[in-house]
Amino acid sequence: MTILALEDIHFAYPGYAPILKGATLRLEPGQRLSLTGSNGAGKSTLLRIALGLQKPDSGSVQAFGTARQAETDFHEVRRRIGLVFQDPDDQLFCPTVAEDIAFGPLNLGHSRDAALATVDRVLGDLDLMHLRDRITHKLSGGEKRLVTLATVLAMEPEALLLDEPTNALDTKNEARLLDILQALPQAILLVSHSPSFRNALAPDALDLQDGRLVAVHPA
Repeated sequence: MTILALEDIHFAYPGYAPILKGATLRLEPGQRLSLTGSNGAGKSTLLRIALGLQKPDSGSVQAFGTARQAETDFHEVRRRIGLVFQDPDDQLFCPTVAEDIAFGPLNLGHSRDAALATVDRVLGDLDLMHLRDRITHKLSGGEKRLVTLATVLAMEPEALLLDEPTNALDTKNEARLLDILQALPQAILLVSHSPSFRNALAPDALDLQDGRLVAVHPA
């Protein structure tokens, strides 16, 4: 079943010219797809529309074979598709790393013991157990980025939307993040300014040109 199907999406911010003028894309299970385009072209906006965080002026959003329009339609979508924000500070708000990662499972109704077991499993899988009890706002930019990914993976999503995941990462942490993401089973929709990162993780690409998505074939 197709994970995401965005059809003929139009969108303009109030008082500005339209940035999306008929954008269409599909994300299938296991697929790795990059969105490219100039700054301000609407890539991040498209990710937010896919999860119902912004409403298109026209066009349709389907997720897991079901049309999604009302806010309540997207509650299930956000449980099943994880978004890693461009700025980790927009996503991390609890005092400690463990609490940040446990927040999602607890919000789904899991017991505290089950949520903490998920924390330990995810941190173990990502080799981040040494960060478990750290104060989140004292982490480095690279550590915050990896913890943000951990908070999303704790929800056991079926797909990941990654918005500039290499922001604030040095070369070592970027390589580490790439290794982690390449090993995951989830479908990935990636926005990244790094051609090498895109080519390694999601070489199939759609380029956002004048508000529409055009297939780009890897060289």
